[in-house]
Amino acid sequence: MGNAPLRQEEIGGTCGQIFVSSPRSWAVPTPAPTEVARFRNMRAELGQGPYAVHVTYLVNLAASSLEVRKRSLSALQAEMDAAAAYGAEYVVLHPGAATGAASREVGMQAIVSGIDALSIPRDTMLLLETMSGKGTTIGTTAEELGALIDAAAAAPGTLGVCLDTCHAYCAGYPLHTADGLSEMLDSFEDAVGLEAVRLVHCNDSKHPFLSGRDEHAHIGWGHIGADAFRRIVNEPRLRRRPFVLETPVEDGYGHAEDISFVRSLYDD
Repeated sequence: MGNAPLRQEEIGGTCGQIFVSSPRSWAVPTPAPTEVARFRNMRAELGQGPYAVHVTYLVNLAASSLEVRKRSLSALQAEMDAAAAYGAEYVVLHPGAATGAASREVGMQAIVSGIDALSIPRDTMLLLETMSGKGTTIGTTAEELGALIDAAAAAPGTLGVCLDTCHAYCAGYPLHTADGLSEMLDSFEDAVGLEAVRLVHCNDSKHPFLSGRDEHAHIGWGHIGADAFRRIVNEPRLRRRPFVLETPVEDGYGHAEDISFVRSLYDD
């Protein structure tokens, strides 16, 4: 973990996202002081921008099982504490999915209760990620995310949104068109305020519009397309947000190539 800033530098990144534990495990180890110091010192030396910690995929605050919710809350708190230790500004959370016989409304109430039970460290912001609409996942619309944030008792400035382009597109936001991008941002402005959208997951999609699927593609290789990403990265309302890639690494084409391509889309 301590070498993450160096890896970012090597691929041309100026900000980043890390896992502080296995993304498919409940165990969240306490960060070693040497790793924390290495990360903080290297990031400062390289002058890198914001970092996010992505929460393990097992966390589901909306689960009907009390045991799963308990384990989810424990893991999430440990990840937030680890993020604070590393000095990461953001923690990115998939809000959850209603399971069993639980309704969507009950699932949303469970998410709010979970957020309210957290101790959010100072200078760390919890970001609810936009979801693709797969199954019973919660957080597919700006309005749903806004309802979660409004209902939570967290202090102002401690909750926000991570906008995932692939997820939003597959959930039904037509951000692949100029009008659709503008309308989507209007929706987030109305529901949460664009100042709450702190991070963009910049991902193309392997699946078509409104598919409800969640599988990322290299920028320009998927259904969203290069022209849409040119508009996205040059959109004034998003221009100063950190963009993080979650694209594949395959066949000799990885994050370095995607970063280079995204940079080529910026208008000088």
